[in-house]
Amino acid sequence: MPEFYVYILTNKPNGTLYIGLTNDLKKRVQQHKRKQVKGFTEKYNLSKLVYYESFLNHNEAFQRERRMKKWNRQWKINLIIVKNPEWKDLSGEWFDE
Repeated sequence: MPEFYVYILTNKPNGTLYIGLTNDLKKRVQQHKRKQVKGFTEKYNLSKLVYYESFLNHNEAFQRERRMKKWNRQWKINLIIVKNPEWKDLSGEWFDE
């Protein structure tokens, strides 16, 4: 079954946040870590995966991403803290850096 992911990247705890959507989370995070994604994440060095949700339906994931992007910053931080209070990089051992 296809899966879709809404994810949040940062560069440090309480740092700049980026919310994205992908159907291949490992590949997309690797692209961010290797600076292969031009734009905002490259400019602010955002490659630390601190939160993600999975969805079976692209439309649900897309709607969730859009809603989260409209949230105020504190709501996003609270969401991260509930699931990942230490702001660990959830990509863990996926890649050699």
